[in-house]
Amino acid sequence: MHHNFLDCQSNTFYFLIVTYFGYSKSQTKELKMEFLRIAWIAITQFWGRRKKPLIVSGIIFLALVLFFIAIIKTYNTYKRDLPSLAQLHNIEPSLVTKIYSADGEIIKEFYTERRILTPLKRISPHLIDALLATEDRRFFDHWGANLLSMGRALWHNFWAGRRMQGASTITQQLARTLFLTPEKTIPRKIKEVMTAIKIERNYTKEEILEMYLNQCYFGRGAYGVQAAAQLYFGKNVEELDTLECAIIIGIPKNPSRYSPITHPDLALKRRNIVLESMKDFGKLPKEMADSLKSLPLEINPTSAPLGEAPYFTEMVRQYLEKKYGEDGLYREGLSVYTTLNLELQKTAEEYLIRELETRQQNMEQTHSLRDTNYTVEVIDTTGEKPARKREYKQIQGALLAMDNKTGNILVLVGGKDFSQSKFNRAVQALRQPGSGFKPFVYTAAIDNGAKPTDIMYDIPIILTGDDGKEWNPGNFDDVFRGPVTLREALAKSINVISAKLIQKVTPQQTIFFASHMGISSPLAPYPSLALGSSEVTLWDMVTAFSVFPNGGIKVEPKYILKITDRYGKVLEEKKFSKREEVLSAQTAYIMTTMLQSVVNRGTGYGARARGFIRPAGGKTGTSDNCMDNWFLGFTPQITAGAWIGYDDKTVIGENVTGAHTTLPVWTDFMIRSHQNLPIEDFKVPPGIYFKTICLESGLLATDKCPRIITDVFTEETLPEEVCDIHPSEGIPDITIRELFKVREQIPRKREGILF
Repeated sequence: MHHNFLDCQSNTFYFLIVTYFGYSKSQTKELKMEFLRIAWIAITQFWGRRKKPLIVSGIIFLALVLFFIAIIKTYNTYKRDLPSLAQLHNIEPSLVTKIYSADGEIIKEFYTERRILTPLKRISPHLIDALLATEDRRFFDHWGANLLSMGRALWHNFWAGRRMQGASTITQQLARTLFLTPEKTIPRKIKEVMTAIKIERNYTKEEILEMYLNQCYFGRGAYGVQAAAQLYFGKNVEELDTLECAIIIGIPKNPSRYSPITHPDLALKRRNIVLESMKDFGKLPKEMADSLKSLPLEINPTSAPLGEAPYFTEMVRQYLEKKYGEDGLYREGLSVYTTLNLELQKTAEEYLIRELETRQQNMEQTHSLRDTNYTVEVIDTTGEKPARKREYKQIQGALLAMDNKTGNILVLVGGKDFSQSKFNRAVQALRQPGSGFKPFVYTAAIDNGAKPTDIMYDIPIILTGDDGKEWNPGNFDDVFRGPVTLREALAKSINVISAKLIQKVTPQQTIFFASHMGISSPLAPYPSLALGSSEVTLWDMVTAFSVFPNGGIKVEPKYILKITDRYGKVLEEKKFSKREEVLSAQTAYIMTTMLQSVVNRGTGYGARARGFIRPAGGKTGTSDNCMDNWFLGFTPQITAGAWIGYDDKTVIGENVTGAHTTLPVWTDFMIRSHQNLPIEDFKVPPGIYFKTICLESGLLATDKCPRIITDVFTEETLPEEVCDIHPSEGIPDITIRELFKVREQIPRKREGILF
């Protein structure tokens, strides 16, 4: 009877001390009086039963009062350093920000602490048993601190003269991790106990266990048991067996010392200590514990993922850091859903790198290390003393693809090797597009009333260059073709015609159209602009070229679809891209057909030769002296562009053009990217007319006209009169295969043109 009563009073006494930390000032007076009353009853009954002198009872009572006063004073001294109730109720551990591809694959993670929050119900019971057996067997009985264990540890440490034992409960360890420093001092220990008691007053035991198991550090950047399970065993925490659980629980005591990767011998001993503790705790039969302890240490470590599409994810990282700050990026556990097609990304990387390696080998075979044009001087630190040596420059490349309808970036390759160079050549590199810029000159002309069938003369000319001096633009093949149509001039990429054409439409008009279509870099208003003398980015060029298959609509590229926080709340979502009409549908369609001619029978014919048979348009680009190689092209579904060159603008090779390097990469990628897409043709907008004309008169052709072509016209440019040079009642017999192709109805020997 008396023992039960005293036990009750003792528990109540302990409860009063613990709850004092959570009471307000208005309640503490009542609490103090209640403590004194219970202390007096306990002492008088306990000591009175044993007939002890009243003075002894008084001394004991006084000691208890002083003890309680000491607790109050200690609390008042350190309470400012304790976490507030708001902090206790808003514990949010640092989480991993995950970047997802369009099909839901994780392509990159950003974090300072790699932590994956895992509910307690998903955690293996063996792991919980191992934790309690090793760290805190009375976890479900104490109020945050185990005073008996602390006293015992203090006694052992005192006699040993150094710190040999710790006595922190799981709650104390959690308090230290969340709110305190790791310093080993008495004030920190006092604050640790007080904070642990506050945590116990605000959370259930199960919630504390869950927080601890998600907060604990397990080495190599892994925080929480889920990250540890993935790191050391390549599996989820609920899949761990007893032996694996023992290994993991043994690590937090000293993550570097007991790492099963770097110190397997120490990790084995620590694992067996955990198994022995589980046996003593009654959670593991003796026979099983002994059997498991005899087994060797086995782990299946996984290296930290480097991530996919590094240039793309770096672009995402920069966006997130700018908008949400470093804490938002590395600690808040954002989920970022992107537009990237991971399968196509890997394909693009494979094709581009294959071409770059081929070009690199060709260069190294034809240039020695003494050639300063293709080598750089570096410091060799592999020997005993640093030495200077020369090594070959690395040719670089980029590839970008977007969905025409949505603006989604499907693929982005910014270089050969992200680990060697973080510079994103798909977005950041300003390079001369060469002939790849010519479509903007032709667009300005077509929109201002020119026709694909208009004749211009490919003959030598003299213009005023950018520096005010004479400029004689020549053709790449040094051949002058005489009279050619605009369609043929673009298909064959004739420089002289482009230089003449920009004189007609003016460089300012060309800049106007290029800028509206998506070119954001500064463009110099000189005649050489027609040949791509101003630098642009691959991002802008792909954006601008997508206007053609989109019927004159510029669709703003996007690479992020949605961002959510750790709770699944949508922070931002971009379902639709901004759309803007920058060309008439008729101009866009005519230019599309002219760029189809480039692919079907012009400088881009290599795409057909490699087996790409779908409706497509595009343009090769080679800058002056072959320093930049481009190919930009599209189908009704996808626009893509590729660039190859040296970062320091070294010549790729003598007469090496975009048709040799980037066109094969673009073609192979487009063949692969369209495997699962339906075959579509470019839609003909209203106001477009197909007519067969005589190239000599420019009027509607008869069956007597020697050279004819069926081409596309608008209502304003449509010829209405029949050819009066070759009169006839008949009309030409034209098939669809002869669309946009010059046809010789009456073969005759053409006279050459003398220059």
